Amino acid sequence: MAVVHAVVSVVVAALKAANPTGQSVLEAISLAVLVGVAAVWAAVDGWREVPDRGRAWVLAALITGVGSAVLSTLGRGLFVDQTGAGQLGEALTGGAAFSALLVLLPAGLGLLVGPRLDPDRRAGDDEDEPAPRRKPSPRPRSTTGE
Repeated sequence: MAVVHAVVSVVVAALKAANPTGQSVLEAISLAVLVGVAAVWAAVDGWREVPDRGRAWVLAALITGVGSAVLSTLGRGLFVDQTGAGQLGEALTGGAAFSALLVLLPAGLGLLVGPRLDPDRRAGDDEDEPAPRRKPSPRPRSTTGE
């Protein structure tokens, strides 16, 4: 996810540098793509019932925030303009938080929707559930036969 965010950031920055006016539609489309990628990927994880997927997506959001900040600063410096290490502090604070939220919020939605995508699987799960366990009695069984 960090690479996807960094690539989109560098492409948008390059297109803004080439044509500084009229890029609001491009920015909206790029945000929609980033949100869509996270939501669909998380929905697939939920549909496939990947174990511990919630924790994995929280970690992915944190790593994406920091990783995309570093990679996008590096990419902008190499391919777009003379962005240097001085911009890394801003990217690691505001940019990283924004990127993390762009992963975490749609992923949460995807994790909610994903398991509900296959109604046949949910109907079949009810038959495979084990019988509920009985609650143990607070009194021990009588061994004398009373």
